[in-house]
Amino acid sequence: MKKALLASSVLAILFFAGCTQETQNKLGRAIVNWTGTNGVLDVYSGGKLVKRFIQIDKISTAYGTSDNRPRPYRYGYGYIDENFNYKVDSGEKKVYFEFSDYSTNYIFYENPNR
Repeated sequence: MKKALLASSVLAILFFAGCTQETQNKLGRAIVNWTGTNGVLDVYSGGKLVKRFIQIDKISTAYGTSDNRPRPYRYGYGYIDENFNYKVDSGEKKVYFEFSDYSTNYIFYENPNR
């Protein structure tokens, strides 16, 4: 049993070592997309936190319909955290959101209060 575990661990390490960084990133994102996250998106303006979305599973890059090229914005679904307490309170709704790669100051991270 221990030998099988060791052998599979060595094979996994060799597999990931042979992948490019981009391939490793895609595999990592696929695992996170499958298992889900408890993401938080903080949006800043003038150095001040102005909007927080919580319980985000993933943020996606938009792609064009006809040319299938990436667009300069990202989107997702999450709850608006009106009082910035990392919890869904009464009246806080799940919404669709978009933000620009170029003009939006933001941080996306895992909720520290899981």
